Amino acid sequence: MTDTLDQYLCSHIDPEGDYLYRLYRATNIYLLHGRMASGHLQGRLLKMLVEMIRPMNILEVGTFSGYSAICMAEGLPEGGKVYTFEINDEQEEFTRPWIEGSPVADRIVFSIGDAAVEAPRLGITFDMAFIDGDKRTYVETYEALLPIIRKGGFILADNTLWDGHVTDPAYDRDPQTLGIRRFNDVIANDSRVEKVILPLRDGLTLIRVR
Repeated sequence: MTDTLDQYLCSHIDPEGDYLYRLYRATNIYLLHGRMASGHLQGRLLKMLVEMIRPMNILEVGTFSGYSAICMAEGLPEGGKVYTFEINDEQEEFTRPWIEGSPVADRIVFSIGDAAVEAPRLGITFDMAFIDGDKRTYVETYEALLPIIRKGGFILADNTLWDGHVTDPAYDRDPQTLGIRRFNDVIANDSRVEKVILPLRDGLTLIRVR
């Protein structure tokens, strides 16, 4: 039923385009956990959110194969940039050629490193951030990045339903599930921001800095 609905959704929204299609296919063929890439539906949502928010500077935590960075870069206005960080240096050999070969390569700055450490050193105030890195440290990443997001800016956090594990007692000892639960609890009680969780794919939380 879910697969059928996914196919229906993707047939009734804008196409992802040949380059992103090939990237998603290569991601699933050559990388472990290929489903971590945003994919067609979420990718089109990210592009549209960028077009709605109109950010000039976007920060991404967790590049993986580059799919989401390219989608967000597609929605940027002239002069906008996506600064994307991947902490796993073994990912660079696959990801960098795909980013540099994309039609929006001039809008993406790809770096290997810990975004929570490196992004504040850039001296940039970001209009939007997309957190999609280590689930165990979502709270720490959020707290490190919040000061460099402008007031009225947005933070998007991916995987915040974590395949439904957030409500499943069978995962009470799983570190990644516990990290997501802790993040969701912190955000729910943080008066500095407005927030809503969309049950899209694996859960996407939209956060607006007050």
